[in-house]
Amino acid sequence: MRRGTAVREETKGDVTMEPEASFGRMDAVPPRPLAELLECPPEAGNLLNGSARCVDFDAGSVVFRQGCLCSGLYVIVSGLFLRRTERLETRLTLGPARAGDLVELGAALGSGRHTYTLTAQTPGSVLLLPIETLTQAFQMYPPLRMQLLEELAREVSRAYMTSCMSRSAKTRRRSNGTATV
Repeated sequence: MRRGTAVREETKGDVTMEPEASFGRMDAVPPRPLAELLECPPEAGNLLNGSARCVDFDAGSVVFRQGCLCSGLYVIVSGLFLRRTERLETRLTLGPARAGDLVELGAALGSGRHTYTLTAQTPGSVLLLPIETLTQAFQMYPPLRMQLLEELAREVSRAYMTSCMSRSAKTRRRSNGTATV
């Protein structure tokens, strides 16, 4: 069997991408506070505040599914949520989302389709800023879109660092002769 085939076979099924605490050479860009991200003139801020709605979820409930149209920007208010995606016949667990996390910036700012599925692990709630209102706020105050795009870049940076750390940990385990997961 060729090595490439063996690696592909090892990756089928569920995979978890999480950082290794001892890996310290690369630091991801920390997230900015939500108040700073959504900082805008009072007119746009009032529009966003007036349209925001809180939605409660029971454990096991799906907030949104990968591939479906994005309803808006989501902010985790309470509870623990899990992000999962399917890529190349592999289910990836992207990690948890906790209170204060802004989720699915990519879908809200980009294609309009969710890039992963968000599921409640415990009872919780999310604040939803509807996509139509976001579009109006971007028209009223264009720098708001740029602020959120910058945060999306930070989010990608954090995910990349997590991926690098995970890959590095697997490489070190293989070179030490220990079993891989």
